[in-house]
Amino acid sequence: MQGDVETYYENGTWKNKVEGNSQASSTHDTKAEATAKGREMAKERGVEHIIRNQDGTISEKNTYPRSSDPRDIPG
Repeated sequence: MQGDVETYYENGTWKNKVEGNSQASSTHDTKAEATAKGREMAKERGVEHIIRNQDGTISEKNTYPRSSDPRDIPG
């Protein structure tokens, strides 16, 4: 979905970026801070929040609101 929010690590900083934007929307010192802000942004926009580990692998994906989740599995 256009406008999904991604939390990722780059150049020693945790960042949140909205899909389609060229720059990060927010920067944070810790993954926890970035994840909390990314979750808030995704909820406001009604999109998916993709959370990456420091090595770039995806650790978590959450869809907001939950009723918009296209998967038929719980969780």
